[in-house]
Amino acid sequence: MSATMIKEFRLPDLGEGLTESEILSWKVGVGDTVSLNQVIAEVETAKAVVELPSPFAGVIRELHEQPGTIVEVGKPIVSFEVSDDAAAPSPAPGTPASSPASPASEPGAQAAQEAKRQPNLVGYGAVVESSARPARRLRNVRAVVESDTPRSLVAEPVEPKPVATKPVGTKPVETKPAAAKPVEPRTPGVEPAETRPRSTPPVRKLAKDLGVDLAMVAGTGPQGLITREDVQHFLDGHSGGAAPEAAPAGVQARQGERETRTPIKGVRKFTAAAMVASAFTAPHVTEFLTVDVTPAMELLAKLKGNREFSGHKLTPLTLAAKAVLIALRRNPALNARWDEVNQEIVTFNYVNLGIAAATPRGLTVPNIKDADSLSLLQLAEALTGLTETARSGKTTPADLTGGTISITNIGVFGIDAGTPILNPGEAAILALGAVRNMPWEYQGEVALRQVLTLSLSFDHRLVDGEQGSRFLADVGAILAEPGMVLTMV
Repeated sequence: MSATMIKEFRLPDLGEGLTESEILSWKVGVGDTVSLNQVIAEVETAKAVVELPSPFAGVIRELHEQPGTIVEVGKPIVSFEVSDDAAAPSPAPGTPASSPASPASEPGAQAAQEAKRQPNLVGYGAVVESSARPARRLRNVRAVVESDTPRSLVAEPVEPKPVATKPVGTKPVETKPAAAKPVEPRTPGVEPAETRPRSTPPVRKLAKDLGVDLAMVAGTGPQGLITREDVQHFLDGHSGGAAPEAAPAGVQARQGERETRTPIKGVRKFTAAAMVASAFTAPHVTEFLTVDVTPAMELLAKLKGNREFSGHKLTPLTLAAKAVLIALRRNPALNARWDEVNQEIVTFNYVNLGIAAATPRGLTVPNIKDADSLSLLQLAEALTGLTETARSGKTTPADLTGGTISITNIGVFGIDAGTPILNPGEAAILALGAVRNMPWEYQGEVALRQVLTLSLSFDHRLVDGEQGSRFLADVGAILAEPGMVLTMV
């Protein structure tokens, strides 16, 4: 009969290099029996919503975080009760995997064994080396259940057990918190106990920005941890604590219904950081071209009546995307990246076409892989699938990375032109304006024509004025007279 043990599952790095994620929902509850790789939660990174599979087969014993909580990578989110066999499929020869205090285990062998126990799920990155722990429990150190805290999370307090053993050579550490303190002592060696209450770096920054003294905030997190919600509740007066004496200039607490504060997180937080980095790294240049696209709109109407395109969504964006792909063949400089580290210009021989999509979670730019190899019909299908997936919040991290050039369709909002900011790592982005009926010179006379404006922003380190202008002119020529494609391919 095999014994059972408790295994903690810490929030993994989802392959994006991000430091935190938000728990959107749990797909399981305490007491549920789960199988290996069964989806147990849905989490939101700064780029996408990701389904989190179970790394163990066993019974859910505790859910450490509630939906809506922002959790740092490496922090425990769920505990499982698993059998020895399930926890350690490859035990070290001669040593039972369920024997954490086996004196025969050497630290090196135990570390290797522990690494084997931790499933390395696809996309989660390598197993953190610091998660391996010595086999024997040291005196005066509390035993941790099956895994140590990673070095980046050592701020978690250690509570010595009330055992008869006395510390040797030092004065015993007082573990009973003072009655007036709403938080518990910090871990010695990480930060002095008198410096500040327990909280994470993002929470401390939030408190500093809002002018909140964390010593006056009661923590509701595990072992008195002060969370973002605690800081916000303190500002609302819900915590019963005194308001800060003075807030920094420009920062005000929420009062009634006079204002609404929305936490900056997830996609919006990532997009803001990316746009700032792009705007102040790449020298942007924006050019505009207004085009009579009446022939392109007539072609679009004919294609919609064609049996081959029946049932497929065709829009001006479809034709513009195809025009961009064709124009890139003649102007490859716009399909490139500036490699600052190696001091090289990387020109791509493929096109991963990014399409900016407004979603309930914020702006995302998923891309169509190898879009240059698709026919017009295939491109239409890919655009439809991409936008539907983005708006449902199911875009995968892989679809959001690797783009080489992007299009943003501001015309759907009735906007004619703009100065789009480059997607980081790309050389150009094209904004597609609204198609409007306007008086226009046509065959020597003024006629009512369908007109739109194209706005092209490009990185002037990679693309000079001539290259950008030729590319924009090619896109405009294709939309103004689709037959021009015959002269370009």
